[in-house]
Order: sequence, then structure tokens, then C-alpha cells
Amino acid sequence: MRISAFTVIVPDYGSGIDFFCGTLGFDLVGDIPQGHKRWVTVAAPGTDTRIVLARAENDRQKAAIGDQGAGRVWLFLETDDFARDHARLQEKGVVFEEAPRTEVYGTVVVFRDPFGNRWDLIQKAA
Repeated sequence: MRISAFTVIVPDYGSGIDFFCGTLGFDLVGDIPQGHKRWVTVAAPGTDTRIVLARAENDRQKAAIGDQGAGRVWLFLETDDFARDHARLQEKGVVFEEAPRTEVYGTVVVFRDPFGNRWDLIQKAA
């Protein structure tokens, strides 16, 4: 078994696509109209796992935007060149919560996406 996809709740499809594809550089894998909603999927280049961007449609879903991890880091963006990608994300306006740090497992820094979700940008130790 493997995880093929998971959902991130966003306020609207456009802002989700802008962040994932524009800021992070993910590929827009699918954007299929389904009546009042769309099946929008994105993926990091070279990966199979899809992120489904789900537009919040009611108060409960709207309240979950940016809090799917209950305030914890729950999304992990792995890189093979930390300095390059940290600089690129800074140039694109990503807000980092701290300075990069070295841990036993690698180099890491926490950032928030425009919706409030907390991420780790991480390069694993050799």
C-alpha cells in the first residue's frame, strides 16, 4: 500500500493553485470540473503522491483552513539542496517562522503557507 493522495482545504482553487504551483513549483496534475466544484490535484515534480485542493464550502470546512494539523507542522517538503530552495522560497515571499537549523536528521526550517498550515522544509542528513 501507499498514500496516493491527501486533501488540503483551501479558501478557493485559484489561491491554492497559485501557492502550490506558483510558489512551490508543483505541477498542476488535474483540474476537472464537477458541477459546483472541481477536482484539482497538484504534485511535486517527479512524485506520484497527489494533493487534492478542496475548496471550503461550509463553516466547518472554512474553520479548518490552515488548521488541519491542529497547529503542528504536518506537511514536509524534502529538498536535495536546502540553501537553494530556502532562498527561492524567501524570494517568493514565503514567511519562515525561524532561522534554519541543523538537527540530527537534517537541515530544517518551519514555514507557513498563505492559509496557515505549518510546513518543514527539510534536507535529510547524509
